Amino acid sequence: MSGSKLPHKPSLMGKFLNTIEAVGNKLPHPIALFAWLSVLMVVISMVCSWLGVSATGTLVVSGVLAETTVETVNLFTAEGLAWMLTSAVTNFTSYAPLGTVLVAMLGVGVAEHSGLISAVLKRTVQITPKSLICPVVVFLGVMSNITSDAGYVVLIPLGAMVFRAYGRHPMAGLAAAFAGVSGGFSANLMVGVLDPMLQGISQEAAYLVDPNYQVNIMGNYYFLFVSTFLITILGTLVTDYIVEPRLGKFDQAVLGEDDTLRSLTDAERSGLKVAGIAFWGFALVVVGLCIPANSFLRASDGSLTGSGSVLIGGIIVLIALFFMIPAIAYGKKAGTMTNTVAVCNSLCKSMESMGPFVALAFVASQFIAYFNYTKLGTILAINGAHVLGELNIGLIPLMVLFVLFSAFINLFMGSASAKWNIMAPVFVPMFMMLGYSPELAQLAYRIGDSSTNLITPLMSHFAIILIFAQKYDKKAGLGTLTATMLPYSIAFLVCWTVMMIIWLALGLPIGVDTGLFYTPVV
Repeated sequence: MSGSKLPHKPSLMGKFLNTIEAVGNKLPHPIALFAWLSVLMVVISMVCSWLGVSATGTLVVSGVLAETTVETVNLFTAEGLAWMLTSAVTNFTSYAPLGTVLVAMLGVGVAEHSGLISAVLKRTVQITPKSLICPVVVFLGVMSNITSDAGYVVLIPLGAMVFRAYGRHPMAGLAAAFAGVSGGFSANLMVGVLDPMLQGISQEAAYLVDPNYQVNIMGNYYFLFVSTFLITILGTLVTDYIVEPRLGKFDQAVLGEDDTLRSLTDAERSGLKVAGIAFWGFALVVVGLCIPANSFLRASDGSLTGSGSVLIGGIIVLIALFFMIPAIAYGKKAGTMTNTVAVCNSLCKSMESMGPFVALAFVASQFIAYFNYTKLGTILAINGAHVLGELNIGLIPLMVLFVLFSAFINLFMGSASAKWNIMAPVFVPMFMMLGYSPELAQLAYRIGDSSTNLITPLMSHFAIILIFAQKYDKKAGLGTLTATMLPYSIAFLVCWTVMMIIWLALGLPIGVDTGLFYTPVV
């Protein structure tokens, strides 16, 4: 890791993580690694196709649930090679984080180059106790999933900046924010974008058993509300007692910048006041536009967060504007950005820094697309579900195994909704026939799915997090990021599962009007 060596002998955990980091960093450059993985996927698909690897299960086909046999798709055929050649561009342009990251970074870049972020951090340090900064970063990370993926590209780099401003290791701040955003992706104090998405999939699966059953959109709310505080506490403890001590002291020479936190100047204070007015003024405009029942920002059903909501669909653009508008106001008042030329130059500079991410995104998008095309992830999920379904071990052991199975599958399939589209038609009916509610199956899935987000390169935003990390550790590779995030993943998976076990043992409701059990229809 960057920085000085630890002054004491590494603990057993430290040695284990150091080994993972060393082995992982011996892998090729991430761009080359994903390129080789893409080639390997071609070979694996060819072998699995020759061996007749397949699975049969109930899946959604053309919007209809049906018994379907899924066979391995061989990439090393005329059709497969043609697909790889003709889909390369669309694989890249449809790569989920690409547009999200670039658009958000336009706004963040203007805020950074105008000096607004630096001034805000100085002010934050003045008013926030150092002891609270870590739980605040983790908590905000958890809460950021209300806006889907925005936390990945906004909060994680800011977490590093905040820790650096407090004289703490910026990689620890990055890790803490990443843990909250991704590891706590399902937890929240409010209903987020993921809730209606998963509820809709669970609903369709429940219809297979009971056409009259209604899956509650807040069916996991009570459990996930409490989980927000669990993740915040665990994220803070892991950061303070495992991750940051292992990182050692940050070497400022890595950035080549003056890290001294000077007091706010009069120009910065004036700029912050104007930026605050601009921020809240724009916020009032957005809120005002949301109020009318027929607002163009609402979904067709009138909701602000439901499927088709313009507010949620345009949240990345709005976030970019929430950075850009106050930044321009700040720059004008503070004298750091006095004309449109300066604004345009800052936009260009923010994109210059994204070159490594764009290159990595191209090869990473190909690998993920190849894996999805082969159907191997679907086959693994279906066959694993059949094995789990044949066990007759009781409520708690079954749910623990389902959590672990979901965590394992997540290592190979990054999208939460895509996996649930495959798994729900298998597990929801199976659990309902055993007497367990669809919401409980969904809850166990969300625990496992979130816990291993932090350590799988197939998570769509893993590449951009690695680029953020390389700003503070030039030698950071997959091993560095995996070793840094593994303690969070283990802590979340173990403690979250224990919390579920206690919840089930006490028979507590897991959500609004939602219990643990379902009475099968005779």
